[in-house]
Amino acid sequence: MPRLVQRSICCPCGNDKVLAMGLCATCYTLKRQDEEYFGGQREAVLTRDGNRCAVPGCTTLKRGKRSIAVHHRKPGNSDPKLMITLCLACHAKVTRTLHLRREWPPLLRTLWREQHPKGHEQTVLSFSERTSPAVPVPLFDEESK
Repeated sequence: MPRLVQRSICCPCGNDKVLAMGLCATCYTLKRQDEEYFGGQREAVLTRDGNRCAVPGCTTLKRGKRSIAVHHRKPGNSDPKLMITLCLACHAKVTRTLHLRREWPPLLRTLWREQHPKGHEQTVLSFSERTSPAVPVPLFDEESK
């Protein structure tokens, strides 16, 4: 008797063009990359971070597996504790920026330093007044007048 195989009608993402293993081309590629580059932990990291950029204050509204990246804090190490979810814009800043010239959120700055240990950071000087103005101090005693 021939072995029965269940065939998928559509991919779990809803695409009706199934390529292999019951997945569309995009989902199949993501699954293959998950196994190859992330040790099968990409989905766990995305779920842990709520499928959104982990940088506080990031205004990227895109969500979903295709619009976010899982960043390795230590290249080649697929431990979920050493991976973080970033939007494509934040991931590009961390991996492709060679010199910091603006103020970034602390998490992005930390990730950038990990990626570029010998990178140059422009010191940001703030000339705004943070304390109250100086109080006038008399130079001479009132008696000596």
